[in-house]
Amino acid sequence: MPMASSSLGRLTVITGPSGVGKGTLVGRLLERHPEIWLSISATTRSPRSGETDGVHYVFLTRSDFEQQIEAGGFLEWAEFAGNLYGTPRRPVEDRLQAGRPVLLEIELEGARQVRQSFPSAYQLFIEPPSLAVLEQRIRGRGTDSEEAIARRLARAHTELAAVHEFDASLVNDDLASALAALETHMGLAAPATAKPEATRAPRQ
Repeated sequence: MPMASSSLGRLTVITGPSGVGKGTLVGRLLERHPEIWLSISATTRSPRSGETDGVHYVFLTRSDFEQQIEAGGFLEWAEFAGNLYGTPRRPVEDRLQAGRPVLLEIELEGARQVRQSFPSAYQLFIEPPSLAVLEQRIRGRGTDSEEAIARRLARAHTELAAVHEFDASLVNDDLASALAALETHMGLAAPATAKPEATRAPRQ
């Protein structure tokens, strides 16, 4: 996919199986690079305790959400458990025009939609070292039933089979190495205080 010009930011899409460590990796990346804007999803569900509109989610009525779908206002969207979720297009484009790198962490189906709605986005797949390690990580959280674990692992098989669709992939084995690889893929210079880490070359 083409690179963005030097005066504009670039949209990077990150996808990977549940339990692969995307959230931890993204959190560390944002700590090191506060210039990155992490896209905020919109939803029609009601705010939960402690959630703030525009910070955790953009909360919309179903009518407003559906109007934005009709107007092409989402890079991707889906319905889950009776509620709509999506990535608003305008805030992403505004940050990119201002020269900020934008990060979008979404599921496989959302990444496929973005491939159509925003083809210049750079798409990166986060892989576990193995399915056995992924299962260990999911079980280590202690939050899922056996049935839920089985569903997550079955979905992981499907997601891993789609890795060839992405511009590049990296294995989240060692966090520091994976973080350095992510910085390289995003074209970010490591902070001056950080030691350089080995990176994995993009897939051809």
